[in-house]
Amino acid sequence: MKRNFLKKAKQYLPLILLVGGLLACTFAFGDVGNNNRYSSDGGGGDGDFDLGALLWLIHICFEHPWLLIIVIPVCIVYFIIKSKKKKNGENANVINQRVQQQVRSESTFDNSAMVAAQLQAIDPAFSSDKFIGFAREVFMTIQAAWTAKDWKPIRPFESEALFNQHKQQLDEYIRLGKTNVVEKIAIQHCSLHSFQQDGDKEVLTVWLNAVMRDYVIDDATKKVLESDPNRDWYMHYEMVFNRKAGVKTNPGQRGNAVTNCPNCGAPTEITSSGQCPYCGSVVTNGEHDWVLTDIHSRN
Repeated sequence: MKRNFLKKAKQYLPLILLVGGLLACTFAFGDVGNNNRYSSDGGGGDGDFDLGALLWLIHICFEHPWLLIIVIPVCIVYFIIKSKKKKNGENANVINQRVQQQVRSESTFDNSAMVAAQLQAIDPAFSSDKFIGFAREVFMTIQAAWTAKDWKPIRPFESEALFNQHKQQLDEYIRLGKTNVVEKIAIQHCSLHSFQQDGDKEVLTVWLNAVMRDYVIDDATKKVLESDPNRDWYMHYEMVFNRKAGVKTNPGQRGNAVTNCPNCGAPTEITSSGQCPYCGSVVTNGEHDWVLTDIHSRN
């Protein structure tokens, strides 16, 4: 009897290894982060069995019931661990602790000194500290305007193409009666990453890391539709600024903030087309100063 059992176990060893392999993959990859900011468990896929493999396993068990001695305990352990992981994954406090641990342990390379030296060689008045402060201000203004669904505060900082893209996205939220709330923002890191001259323009890239709350609500009912208002997200952004080659920093300007028209000096009241309403000069095309042309999350 024992010899027959061992013989059958050896015969179906590949099946046993398959079951073990599927479970190992589930436990190893179930908590991998991804770019879906509204994943309910804060990680990758659920790690479920492949349906075909599961059906084949059931079929084999019907033909050889003795295999249930192995399969049933393994499945029980699998579902217990899966249930525990799901419960922990949906717990905002657990996720927030993990986010804070990531923030503390992460080291982001700061290339500001080298980039600033490159710029100062052609623009002596350029200040990395002032520009980083400007980039932080632009980032915070964008998040506040996004939540308020009011594009006007964004206009002085963005190129026409980027502004139109964001405005279309905001208009869609308005049409659907939804609000993407971005709040409790804590910028953890902001530095100059790279600088290059590309034809008749100069391109300056900034890296910014921030912890924030990010969720979607229904405007009428205030019901949360996506994500969790108590859950933190740790995001890594790349911000790209352009200006016309040869433009120099105005040392008397407060940072790089657009507070006055660089052409006529009038207080900034940028129209939807990026023009100064007093002299008609296009302020947001990089002709006079840096303008944000792209912002996206990076891995």
